[in-house]
Amino acid sequence: MDAPPRISEATPKVVEFEVVSPLDEDKSKRDDGPPIHALSALAMLAVDSLWALAIWEPPVWVLVIPLCFVATFVPVYFIQRHLRKDHRGRALAFAALLGVLAALPFPVASTPVGLGLLAWTGLGKLFPRPQPK
Repeated sequence: MDAPPRISEATPKVVEFEVVSPLDEDKSKRDDGPPIHALSALAMLAVDSLWALAIWEPPVWVLVIPLCFVATFVPVYFIQRHLRKDHRGRALAFAALLGVLAALPFPVASTPVGLGLLAWTGLGKLFPRPQPK
């Protein structure tokens, strides 16, 4: 082993390859649009509006905060997963985000954060505007 191995002097080997057309896209995949389904935003809005009942009772918050989180997290996860066709991780992330927003001890839907979120999801499309005359 005094000398390193030598590279062959022969011509390089030619490799044939074939270009194939891409596979058809899966029709079950989601289309582009807002990342949060409008029903998910409605679920958050419904649970978030319940804070009007418990906002003046801080001792009750110990029960209300986890219940609001769970009551938002579960439906939002299934809506994002099955209706929006998101992957598990993305559905979990949006469900956790909306669950935390709904569990905050003040109504988020009436704040600019909530209004921006609802506008982002396209919730306004559910309520058609009257045509100008």
